[in-house]
Amino acid sequence: MAPRTSGTSSAPRKRAPASAGVTRTAGRTPARGGGAPPRSPRPPRTAGRGPGSPERRQRWLVVVAVLVLTVFVGRLVQVQVVNGPALAAEAQAMRLSTDVQLAHRGDILDANGRVLATSVDRYTVVGDQLAIQGFRGDTKVDKATGQPVDDGALGIAQLLGPVLDEPPAELAAKLNGDDRYVILKRNVVPEVQRAIAELGLQAYVRTDLTSRRTYPAAEVAGPLVGFVDREQTGQGGLERAYDDVLSGTDGRTVFERGLDGVPIPGAQVESVPAVPGSDVELTIDEDVQWKAEELLDGAVSATGAKYAMAIVQDTRTSEVLAVADSGDVDPNDRSTSAVADGSRAVKDVFEPGSTGKVITMAAALEGGYWTPDSQFRVPYRYTAPNGESFKDSHEHAEQRLTLAGVLAHSSNTGTVQIGEKIPEQVRLDYLKKFGFGAPSGLGLPGESAGILPDEASFASDSRTPYTILFGQGVAVNAMQATQVFSTLANGGVRVEPSLYAGSRDSDGTFTPGPEPETTRVVSEKTADSVMRMLESVTSEEGTAKNAQVPGYRVAGKTGTAQMWLPGGGTTYMASFIGVAPADDPRYTVSIFLRSPQSSIYGGVVAAPVFSDLMGYTLQKRDVPPSTSAADPYELEW
Repeated sequence: MAPRTSGTSSAPRKRAPASAGVTRTAGRTPARGGGAPPRSPRPPRTAGRGPGSPERRQRWLVVVAVLVLTVFVGRLVQVQVVNGPALAAEAQAMRLSTDVQLAHRGDILDANGRVLATSVDRYTVVGDQLAIQGFRGDTKVDKATGQPVDDGALGIAQLLGPVLDEPPAELAAKLNGDDRYVILKRNVVPEVQRAIAELGLQAYVRTDLTSRRTYPAAEVAGPLVGFVDREQTGQGGLERAYDDVLSGTDGRTVFERGLDGVPIPGAQVESVPAVPGSDVELTIDEDVQWKAEELLDGAVSATGAKYAMAIVQDTRTSEVLAVADSGDVDPNDRSTSAVADGSRAVKDVFEPGSTGKVITMAAALEGGYWTPDSQFRVPYRYTAPNGESFKDSHEHAEQRLTLAGVLAHSSNTGTVQIGEKIPEQVRLDYLKKFGFGAPSGLGLPGESAGILPDEASFASDSRTPYTILFGQGVAVNAMQATQVFSTLANGGVRVEPSLYAGSRDSDGTFTPGPEPETTRVVSEKTADSVMRMLESVTSEEGTAKNAQVPGYRVAGKTGTAQMWLPGGGTTYMASFIGVAPADDPRYTVSIFLRSPQSSIYGGVVAAPVFSDLMGYTLQKRDVPPSTSAADPYELEW
C-alpha cells in the first residue's frame, strides 16, 4: 500500500464508535471536554443575498432628508406666507393697548349761568392679579420700613397701600387671585392718581380716567335736574332729557406696549380726540326755584299736606322759571332713591277742579253762546235736562249771577247751565285745544299726558259731559293746568312751554333751542274778557282775596278737586293759578297742595303761597307795579 500524503486521502474515513461518547460534526473539530451538548447546524445562506449596499442606504437617507426638509419648508411657507399676516396681526393685537379718553360731560346752567350740574375728573384704580403674581420687589423700597418690598401681591400692597390710604394686608387680599381686572378704588382724585403713576407699577396697576357728576345747587331743582349713572349717562330729569347734548363723544388712543406696560417708542399710534359735550342752558332761574321750594316746604308744614308743587312761567315766551316740588331731594345723595322719582309736576295727574272752569268760560265767549254779562239764576242744587243732578261746594240760597259772577263765585251749578248751550263735541275740542290729553312739550322723563274722555264715552256716560265743564272727569298734570292760564294771558295764543334755552359748545358757540310751536286757541278779545273776569276772583267779593299781591293787579282761579286713591277712597288737591300784573301779564304762578289737613280749599291754603311767590318773582324781575285800576264786570244782576 502506498504511503499517506499530507492533506489528501483516498480511503474512506471510519466513524468513531458510539461508545466513545463523541459525536463529530462534518467539517468541525469536536469540542474539548466531551461533556458539552452538540450545536445545531447553521442554516445555509439564501442564494443571491449578499452584504448591504452603501449606495442604497444613501439613497434612502436622501429621500428621508428631502421629506423632512419638505415638511419644514411647507410649515415655513404656511407660517410666513399663508398665516403670516394673521399671526403678525395677532401678535400686534397682543401688544396693542387702547386708552379711552372720556368726553367731558357738559354742564347744566340756569338762566343766569349758575351751575346746577357739572363734572370733575376722577380715576378708578384697577389691578391685574395675574400680572401681580410675577412682581419682584427687590428693586423697590418700602417707605415705611426702608427695606426692599416683598414679591407678589404683598409687595404691590406695601407700595400702593399708603397712597390709597389702605392697610397693606387688606389691600394684598384684594390683589391675590388670577383676575385680570380688579377694581381697587373708585373716585380717586387727580393728586392720588399722580402719586400712583410715580410708583412705576404700570404693568400691574393702572388708573382709568372717569368722571364724577356733582350738583353745586344741592336740593335746589334736584328732582328736575335728575342724575347720571356710573357710566355718566343721564338717568332722570334734565340729565336724561338732554343726554345727547351733554354727553359728547369719547376719544380713543391705540398704541403698542411692552411687557412692562410702557408704550414702545416709535411704534404705531392711532388717536381720535374726545369731543366734549355741550353745556345746556335752561330757562330756570335758580333764585325763583329756591324761593318756590322754600315756600312749598313751609306750606306743607303749616297745612299738613302730603306734598306741594309750584310752577312759574313767563306768559310771553312760555319759558319756565321754576318747576318746584316740596321736600329736599339732593342728587349728590344716593343713599335713597328719591332723586330717581322725578318731578311730580309732570308725572302726577289729578282733576283740575274749578281751575278748569276757565276753559268753559272761554268756549262760551268764543262760540258766542254767552257774554260776560249774561244772567243766570244759580241754586245750590241743579238738575240738567238729562236728569243728572249737581250741587255747589257750599249750600246757599238761589243767587242771581252774571257769567262773570258764576266764575267769581266758582259755582258748579251755574257752570253747568252755561255749558248746556255748548255742544258736547265743542266742550271736548276746547279741552284739547288748551293742551289736555297731550304731553306739555317740556320733554321731561316720566311725564304723563293726563286722561281725557273721548266721544264714545260721552254716549255711554251721561254725567261726564257736564262734569268736564267744572274740571272733573278729566285728569291733568300741574304743567298742563298752568298752561291754560298762560295761554289766556298771552292773548289766546298757546305757546309750547320750554325749559331749554339752548346749548353752548366748547368753543363758546351758542345754539338756541327750537322755536316753540304756537297755536291760537281763542281770540284776543275772548282772552282779555276771561282775564278781566278772573280779576274778580281775587277781589274782596271773590274766593281768593288771599292771592292779592300789593301793588299789582292779579287774575286767577281757585281749585279744589277730588283725587281717587289706588286702594280706594278719595283725597283732595287744593290749588290756585294766577297771572300778574293782570293789566300787562308777565308771569303765571301755580300752587298745588295734595291732601292738606287745615283746609281743602285752594283760596285758603294755596292762594297765600301764590301771593308770596308771585310777589318775589315780580320784584326780582323788576316788573313795575300796576298803574291802572281794575275794571271788573258786574257779578250780580
